[in-house]
This record gives sequence, C-alpha cells and structure tokens, in this order.
Amino acid sequence: MRILLIEDSERLRRSVASGLRKAGYAVDQAADGEEGLWAAQANTYDAIVLDLMLPRLDGLALLRQLRESGNKTHVLILTARDAVEDRVLGLRSGSDDYLVKPFAFDELLARVEALVRRSHGAKQPVLCIGGLEIDMARRVARRGRTNLDLPPREFALLELLALRQGQLVTRTQIESHIYDQQTEVMSNVVDSAIYSLRKKIDTPGEPSLIHTRRGMGYILESARP
Repeated sequence: MRILLIEDSERLRRSVASGLRKAGYAVDQAADGEEGLWAAQANTYDAIVLDLMLPRLDGLALLRQLRESGNKTHVLILTARDAVEDRVLGLRSGSDDYLVKPFAFDELLARVEALVRRSHGAKQPVLCIGGLEIDMARRVARRGRTNLDLPPREFALLELLALRQGQLVTRTQIESHIYDQQTEVMSNVVDSAIYSLRKKIDTPGEPSLIHTRRGMGYILESARP
C-alpha cells in the first residue's frame, strides 16, 4: 500500500517514513504544502498523512483544495495543534482522522491501517480466502496454524489483492500501490513478485489462489473463475 507523508520537519518525516516502510508500506514524502498537493493530485495513494503547519501552502488549504477537486483519498492530520476547535476544523475541512503530536508510532500505524482498510471498503482486519488468513493488523498471513514467511513488500501485494478479492487488479495498479518514487520498477518486477507470492500461499496439488488474466492483471479468489 502506498502512503503520502507531507511533513516539513525532516527529522520527523524520515522517522515516520522509515517506520511505515518497515511495516510494509511504500512511502512518498513531501516537505511543503505545494509539493504535497502536487504529489496527491499526480499519484494514487491509499492514505495521506498531513501536517497542518506547512511552508508555501498550509495543510488545511491543501486539504480543502484536494476535496474541492474531488480527491477522496483518506487523510490523517498529524499536527501539534491540540485544541478542540482545531480538531473540529480539521475534520470539517475533509480529514478522516486527527492525531496530535507527540504521538506513539504504533498508534499512528494503527490509524493508517484503519484508513487503508476503509479506502478499500474493508471493516475487519482479518480476511479469509480459500484457507488463507490475512491479518492486516498484525501484518501476517497464515495457512492453518502456520505463519507464512512474507517480507513486507510481498505482504503488501497480498493485502492489495485480498482487499480486492474477486476483482481484477492491473499491473499498473500493483505498481502504483506497492512501489514508491524511490523504487526503480523493472519491467518484470510484478511477474516476479506474483510468482514468489504464489509459491508461498498456494497449497501443493491445489489450484492457485492467484489467477492471471494475460495482458490485463491478476485476481485473488478461492475458486477458478
């Protein structure tokens, strides 16, 4: 899943981005409001983490422009403004959640996870597909009682396919949700990732859970279409 982090403090931006990447998210960063607005309008994100006190364009103005343009990406405001009226204004300006600095990273991560699930219409943190259990809160996948060894990016790919269970997910969508601007995406990277994921989640002797639509993309479902 791909997150946009808009924060002018370089130290905090690097720290949060590093933590989100360790949790398996692709993260793009912006240091001011104008750069953040451009990124939010130019790319597809599963969630945006937005500071309010930004140079060049403040966070509330950025948020209002996003909503006025029809952008529906879920936004978490992350700010030092802790007054009730600030929270109310942020939520009424179009944000989906509000977290005050200083904060515990685990809480930020849990809120981002909830926004990502909500953006894909999922309420429960655990999805079950054909004997495969995907726990999006704990970031683990299981078959029966056995945990599968999935590195963060493979889990992110499985999570994306699972959240769109039964739907076609194109190669372009996979690239835009799983890889950030710092990652050089080679022509065969999606094929290689799907191949590796299949080896880990499929049961020997049974049909694969990931079905290929040649020239189009992939579908995750428990039965053959």
